[in-house]
Amino acid sequence: MYAIFETGGKQYKAQKGDVLFLEKLDLTADETVTFQKVLALGKDDGTIIGNPFVDGATVKAKVLKQGKNKKITVFTYKAKKNQKRKLGHRQPYTKVEIESIIG
Repeated sequence: MYAIFETGGKQYKAQKGDVLFLEKLDLTADETVTFQKVLALGKDDGTIIGNPFVDGATVKAKVLKQGKNKKITVFTYKAKKNQKRKLGHRQPYTKVEIESIIG
């Protein structure tokens, strides 16, 4: 069984036991989070598509840790104008493990 759910403006496909890196959630390690916005459920006997969400379907996950991705460098410049700027960015994330899919 798998589920496609939405959080942080993005969609994720998950099965029981998967480890996902989601957009940052305001939770601490070892907390449990429930995602209500389930868009689709895949079962052995077929797929259930929500309109827009599947009624009564939830995905439960356990927060493993909070962290930041590797640094990316953003460099902008305008030719022949002596104008340049160098920035770095590290995107925060929440690492979760899917415990159960209820649907």
